[in-house]
Amino acid sequence: MRHFVTPLALGCLLLFAGCGEGKEESKEDQKIKIGATKKEAPAKTKTASAEATIDLNNKGIGPISSMDLPATIDNAMVAQGDELFKTKCGSCHKPTKRFIGPAPSGIMERRSPEWIMNMILNPEEMTQKDPIARQLLIDYNGSPMANQSLTEAEARSILEYFRTLK
Repeated sequence: MRHFVTPLALGCLLLFAGCGEGKEESKEDQKIKIGATKKEAPAKTKTASAEATIDLNNKGIGPISSMDLPATIDNAMVAQGDELFKTKCGSCHKPTKRFIGPAPSGIMERRSPEWIMNMILNPEEMTQKDPIARQLLIDYNGSPMANQSLTEAEARSILEYFRTLK
């Protein structure tokens, strides 16, 4: 039995010695080693969201260069704009929450009426040349706004609807 235990004990001793690779580490070295292997997430840099950007001077790129809105809201136009928004825009935009595209609520406080109309009427060129529209495209994972081929009158009724969204 003695001949069996001695080689077994010697084998275990060699196994433990081999695991340490002949180097002893103090507890301090172990703490440093543990801390060094811990991976930290890289710091994310926050870029300004185009949605939060306020620019009432930018007119955008497209057929609308100037626009005066009346002080009172046209309720008939709002109803038409609401219906058009639901049928043409509702698959990507929700009135008050972020979806595939940004929510239009509060848009009148962030963009000029001309910019909004040009974005509705000319989304392809806007996302290519307008810096805010380009950033919105990035912010919304490259989902471009579809050109719904709306008339200026239809776009204007959607704008009137947007005036009611606060």
